[in-house]
Amino acid sequence: MADNKEFLTYKGHPLVRSGDTLYYGSMADKFVVMFKILSKKKVGDLEVADKVQVQLMHTDDEMRAKDRVVKSSEKAGLYRAMDVGAIWLERALAEK
Repeated sequence: MADNKEFLTYKGHPLVRSGDTLYYGSMADKFVVMFKILSKKKVGDLEVADKVQVQLMHTDDEMRAKDRVVKSSEKAGLYRAMDVGAIWLERALAEK
């Protein structure tokens, strides 16, 4: 069996999860968005993200980690965070 794995996509960009951190965008592009779930709450039997940190970041390995962050915000809920992150990424990738 081949390791032909497709990434989950959101609005045409890959979305990858590692624990409580999600990365949105391609590492081949100039920017990606990182979502870090800071807190969760119980809704019925499910745990859902309550507070989410959103960061627009450069993908350049040469930059220091501190300098890679272009924008940062904290949102209530994953939906609001994804909405802001998608807008930031589209605008950043559209700039020349």
